[in-house]
Amino acid sequence: MTAMNPLVIPYPEIDPVLIQLGPFGIRWYALAYIAGLVIGWQVMRRVCEQSPRVLTPTKIDDFLLWAALGVIIGGRMGFVLFYKPAFFLSSPWSIFTVWEGGMSFHGGLLGVIASILLFALRHKTDPFMLSDLVAIVAPLGLFFGRLANFINGELWGRPTDVAWGMIFPRGGPLPRHPSQLYQATFEGILLFLLLLAVWKWSDGRRRPGLLTGVFCMGYAVARIVGEIFREPDAFLGFLLGNWLTMGMLLSLPVLAFGAWLVARAYRNEPVPAS
Repeated sequence: MTAMNPLVIPYPEIDPVLIQLGPFGIRWYALAYIAGLVIGWQVMRRVCEQSPRVLTPTKIDDFLLWAALGVIIGGRMGFVLFYKPAFFLSSPWSIFTVWEGGMSFHGGLLGVIASILLFALRHKTDPFMLSDLVAIVAPLGLFFGRLANFINGELWGRPTDVAWGMIFPRGGPLPRHPSQLYQATFEGILLFLLLLAVWKWSDGRRRPGLLTGVFCMGYAVARIVGEIFREPDAFLGFLLGNWLTMGMLLSLPVLAFGAWLVARAYRNEPVPAS
């Protein structure tokens, strides 16, 4: 197939390790999470000062650690429980090798929800207003995470004959969709612009839970579309026929939860501007 398609784009092989210092290495995968958290933190600090004011920038600083723990612990445990429970039961120490990859968005989402609830309870604030701030910046983390997947040469797409197909080093001889870049665009850039538009040009900021609901629905749709082009995990394959994947299945309750949040937000009166 490669010979039939001279327009195949060479995969830009990038060393997953940016800097190696003896036994320690700084990986792009880790830097992606750091970039998402730091940039998201700075955006939240700016957004929280606009009406309606939910938290001060100082409180956002405090929340950063809670969010980081929720993402990392939830993302890793979600991968363990949803995707490879048998492997990690046989090799429990592998749970802690997060630098080798293996994070689940859906687990990370649950971890962040737990962080939001605990932080909101401790600081006596509306958890939905806090989750709306998190929802605005969450696509930034997804964007960097998908770029890291691309650099690692993992989670590649299905075989294709499109002109921009790529041959991934570990993906066999056939050109494949660069689905990581599709997902970085849909789950990252486009979803961020959608949430920003809802925040700036609607009363969504005064309807607690609305932005969270839009994020959940938008992510679920983007993930399901992305899964159409992405090769299913080899250790799972398709769950039904040759179309249903674990990513699609896990996104359905996220979509339903998002729809419930949007309906709830419009049932209640908007909070007054401050």
